[in-house]
Amino acid sequence: QVQLVESGGGSVQPGGSLRLSCAASGFTFSFSGMAWVRQAPGKGLEWVTDINSGGGSKFYTDSVKGRFTISRDNTKNTLYLEMNSLKPEDTAVYYCAKSPTAWGTPYVNEYTHRGQGTQVTVSS
Repeated sequence: QVQLVESGGGSVQPGGSLRLSCAASGFTFSFSGMAWVRQAPGKGLEWVTDINSGGGSKFYTDSVKGRFTISRDNTKNTLYLEMNSLKPEDTAVYYCAKSPTAWGTPYVNEYTHRGQGTQVTVSS
């Protein structure tokens, strides 16, 4: 079955950096679009960024453009999120999500699977 396991979260000060990883198994990773979505305390799921199956097409929500970078290694079945210049408003549980197609989408409900999430806390 599909498994997505996130890691790399933690607590950082504003301006700090973190790198999240998502290990995928149970499906052909190189065929699937992938995304990172997040859920801040008391709020709904928010799409953050997505990447197509080949890694050549990436999209970001406006609030993270220029600060976050999504990437993938299809030889390792792993998705990454490099987060720089972190802000308190980035505090959330971050999930990787699998698209049913080779492309991502900004609509979180269209993703078929999510991992258990990893907590990111940005605070001074």
